[in-house]
Amino acid sequence: MKKGDFVKINYIGRLESGEIFDLTDVEIAKKEKLFNERIKYGPIPVIMGEGFVVKGLEKALESMAVGDKKTVEVTPEDGFGQRSQELVKIVSEKDFDRQNLSPKQGMIVDFGSYKGRIQSVAGGRVTVDFNNPLAGKVLKYEVELVEKVEGSENQVKALLEFYNVDQKVSIENKIVKITAKTPEALRPRLADMILKHITDIESIEFVDTFTKEDLKKHAEHE
Repeated sequence: MKKGDFVKINYIGRLESGEIFDLTDVEIAKKEKLFNERIKYGPIPVIMGEGFVVKGLEKALESMAVGDKKTVEVTPEDGFGQRSQELVKIVSEKDFDRQNLSPKQGMIVDFGSYKGRIQSVAGGRVTVDFNNPLAGKVLKYEVELVEKVEGSENQVKALLEFYNVDQKVSIENKIVKITAKTPEALRPRLADMILKHITDIESIEFVDTFTKEDLKKHAEHE
C-alpha cells in the first residue's frame, strides 16, 4: 500500500507481557473480558501517510496486500515515543477545586487539548503524568489488511467512520454533501483530508439536521 490509499484493518495490540491494550474484534474483546459497550468494534479505516495509526504499524501496512496478516513489533520510537520527565507536572490542588474536582491517585484528568493521569496528591500539590500510557513501551500488533477502500463516496464514508461521525453522503458535480451532526471543530480537518486525498471532489457542504428530539435535548442543556 502507498501513501494516500484508503484501507481498513483489523488488529490486536499487545504489550510485551501479552496484555492487550487495544483491539478491533468484538468477539475477542468479549472472550478476553475487555468488551466495552461504548466502543465501536470492527475494521478501522486508515488513510496511509496521515498518522491514523502509529508509524511502526503503518510501515508494516506498506508491504501488505488485501488479505495479508502479519505480526509486527513496534519500538517506542515508531510507537508512542519515549517517556519524558518534562511531561510530569505539578498542579495546584486549587486548580481542581475551581472545577469542583477532588483529585485522587490514578484519576484521568482532561486539560482540554491533552489528558494526564494523577500520580500522587500531597500537601496541596497534585503530580500529573501527561505521557501517553504507552510511551516507552515495545508494542506487538497482530494486523490484518481487510480491504482497500475504492470510490469517492466510500472513501468519504470511511473517513467519517474513523472520526465516529454517523452520516449520509452524496456526491454531485464534484461537490460532496455530508448530512450529519458534525462538530464545528472537526469540519476543517475533514474538509482538508477529503480535498487532499479524493481528487475528483472540489468542494464540501456540511448539512446539519435537527429532529424534535434534538431540539428537546438542546433546550434541556440551556
